Amino acid sequence: MATAASLPQDGVPASPDAIVVRFAGDSGDGMQLTGGQFTLSTALAGNDLATFPDFPAEIRAPQGTLFGVSAFQINFGSRSINTAGDAPDVLVAMNPAALKVNLAALKPGGLIIADTGAFTKRNLDKAKYDANPLEDGNLAKYDLLAFDISEKTIEAVKPFGLGNKDALRSKNMWTLGLALWMFDRDREPIHEWLKQKFKSKPEIADANIAALDAGHAYGETAELAGPLKQVHVDPVPTAPGLYRTVTGAEAVSLGLVAGAQLAELPMFFGGYPITPASAILHHLARLKEFGVTTFQAEDEIAAICAAIGASYAGQLGVTSSSGPGIALKTEAIGLGIMTELPLVIVNSQRGGPSTGLPTKTEQSDLYQAVYGRNGDAPMPVIAACSPSDAFEVAIEACRIATQYMTPVMLLTDGYIANAAEPWKVPDPSTFEPFPAQFLTEKNGTDEEGNATFVPYKRDEKGARPWVKPGTPDLMHRIGGIEKHELTGNIDYSPDNHQRMTDARKNKVEGVKVPDQEVALGETSGKLAVVGWGSTYGPIHQAVRRSIEKGCSVSHIHVRHIWPMPKNLGDLLRGFDHVLVPEMNTGQFKTVLRDQFLVDAQPLTKTSGQPFQIAELEAEIAKFFDDIPGNEGGQVPANDQQLPSTEGGAK
Repeated sequence: MATAASLPQDGVPASPDAIVVRFAGDSGDGMQLTGGQFTLSTALAGNDLATFPDFPAEIRAPQGTLFGVSAFQINFGSRSINTAGDAPDVLVAMNPAALKVNLAALKPGGLIIADTGAFTKRNLDKAKYDANPLEDGNLAKYDLLAFDISEKTIEAVKPFGLGNKDALRSKNMWTLGLALWMFDRDREPIHEWLKQKFKSKPEIADANIAALDAGHAYGETAELAGPLKQVHVDPVPTAPGLYRTVTGAEAVSLGLVAGAQLAELPMFFGGYPITPASAILHHLARLKEFGVTTFQAEDEIAAICAAIGASYAGQLGVTSSSGPGIALKTEAIGLGIMTELPLVIVNSQRGGPSTGLPTKTEQSDLYQAVYGRNGDAPMPVIAACSPSDAFEVAIEACRIATQYMTPVMLLTDGYIANAAEPWKVPDPSTFEPFPAQFLTEKNGTDEEGNATFVPYKRDEKGARPWVKPGTPDLMHRIGGIEKHELTGNIDYSPDNHQRMTDARKNKVEGVKVPDQEVALGETSGKLAVVGWGSTYGPIHQAVRRSIEKGCSVSHIHVRHIWPMPKNLGDLLRGFDHVLVPEMNTGQFKTVLRDQFLVDAQPLTKTSGQPFQIAELEAEIAKFFDDIPGNEGGQVPANDQQLPSTEGGAK
């Protein structure tokens, strides 16, 4: 029997311009799949959206436990959406642990949809509840819709002869069906997806479709007061074009392929599985028709060394990992810098140090990217700011690598890699090709005036020639020991090492990058909020809200981390204060202070979760409250985010 509380005044409006929904349950309940399919239906409905998948690091955490909760949050609306939202309007809790871990995040008056069938004594004990929260009155400040989803799922799939255990695997589809009804979504695309996914097991496809339709029908026919109502969200106005949802991992993969095509090169990807970077290997393995070779190596070192070998052989070598794997690749990155071969290294950052927080997000590999190699080993570093932005950033990484003959590190993070947003598929003809040039004949003369080959003769950009092995008369030495500045022969002499160190440094510092623009606000004023990477969305919205309140604040977001735009120093000096929010202990702040001698103030967060808009808005306000010395610092850990294994409510 469903129960429903009376509708609080600040509950879910009937026609909101944006709404936040969080699906939560055991890691085996299919919450990521449910969220992904709800995202698909939302995109097809024409809404703008942003998602935040969050799940345990364990392959399968103990069922019903607090640390085994998996959640998926989506913010969608009829206006521009930049983040996955601060606090959910709707929480779908598939068991007591999911409710306890996520309840603190829910807005007062928000809607809880709970499966009473999972609120057994055993599950309540695992979630450390003394009493059933659905019955003890502690949820009075929320709307509550509680009924036995488990039982209704078993009933829906009974005609297909499944046992209870197999039947309950369709519980997420029943829940998705209810959500599709509640937000006026079409079921047909999900039907087709299920038929395709279970093509070899049509009875499983039919059972899941039946569960989906039963959940949808329940929403249509159940006569419940208050909470269960259909919510309509208008489509967002969009420019004409072909759109699709894309995750950061997908966008990086497509961008790497596009970059290789623009460079007119086949691509070799050497990788080793690691969260959250593994998805790039998975996506690229399906793109062989575009001249992509994928290689899953036995370890991280083998993966990058194979990619360097591919670059030496005349392909675009690419590798990817997360912080721990990048650490293992470090010596080989130095080899790529010493041999001056093009190489793209994707770092999907996660919480650290060591193996740290495998499934949580952080920006703590900036020092590693910019400085983290033995010797003076400079390398260009660029950062994507959103899932869709990762496409263009990957192309830019390919351009720099091939045009300047250098490794390039591309920074994303766990949030960008896993999150999804709508993406207008670009017209390939709008991207300017940068075809790679291979030297095919001798490029110098000896003392007698005879033609000779000079392997390290540099062009106007400081790049040495790229020679495919086997090219007649162009044999040369390669390796990690210091080379003569022209011949490439081993040379330990002090003056030669000084010149080669300077040459490698000057080449990277001379990489042409666009001037820095202001993302929002004026080019001077009281406060500049400077970000990089995935902080873009919350910073942008917080600055927008602050400007609407009359604050003199601007948003500057840096893509080119090293070398930085030439005008960035002058731009920052046009503001009285500079605030740098980042998900580490202040690494980019230190780089800005070092390079431009500006008094940048850090705002740090290292809880494994992205910034919330409200957190940044509150910090911006401190620069305008006439209270000296309270600006910047560390954002405290927030129980209202995904997830707290201690549980957000008693």
